[in-house]
Amino acid sequence: MVHAAQCVLAGLSVGVLALGACRGPARTTLTISVAASLTETIGEIEAQYRQTHASVDFRNNFGGSGVLAREIEQGAPVDVFLSAAAGPMDELQAKGLIDAGTRHDLLSNKLVLIAPRDSRLQGFAGLADASVRQIALGDPGSVPAGQYGEETLMALKLYERVKGKIVLAKDVRQVLTYVETGNADAGLVYATDGQNDARVRVVETAAEETHEPIVYPVAVVGAGRESGAAQQFVEYLRSPAAAAIFGKHGFTMSSW
Repeated sequence: MVHAAQCVLAGLSVGVLALGACRGPARTTLTISVAASLTETIGEIEAQYRQTHASVDFRNNFGGSGVLAREIEQGAPVDVFLSAAAGPMDELQAKGLIDAGTRHDLLSNKLVLIAPRDSRLQGFAGLADASVRQIALGDPGSVPAGQYGEETLMALKLYERVKGKIVLAKDVRQVLTYVETGNADAGLVYATDGQNDARVRVVETAAEETHEPIVYPVAVVGAGRESGAAQQFVEYLRSPAAAAIFGKHGFTMSSW
């Protein structure tokens, strides 16, 4: 009887080990809060990352960087934050909500004026013309592109002349939609948003001296549950493989 019981236990042990082997490595889900201007780009990078990290899944939260930062302040379970401006990241760092040692300035971009494909708009100066009735702009309080756009209009001495035409949007993607559909006669977005959209055309690129530098910082969120995996992914975002995808979509990698 003892021998029989030992055999049963041994069989159970082998079965448990076999079951564990079938299950494979434990899966990890990283929650990434990402500036809306990176919607397609980050998805492509994540797909490439999973080719060598098959046990990692991603849950993406896209939006205006200011809104995403406030969600993190309110306790949203985020592992990595990729912002379209330094300000929202600065605020989180000041409150101890990111791992400052993992923060890097990852990317840069340009600000452009766009209009519907058939528009006759020739440049920023034309925004003051009566033919331009509505100008789409990300809300400067939460959308970095909107802040850069407001700064540019002020630097060009246009803001007071066109402020009554401005329609605020929740992020750059909504600005793009307003212009694509003709609900706005012009809009201010990043160069990466306007370059491959057949329904709009880039009218003019804002001079860099008209606005604060456009920088995309990335960092691991301090309260994230997957800090180890999050750090690995942040480092991957700085790799040549990721740089090739960022470059394909029009982003410029920052130097470290």
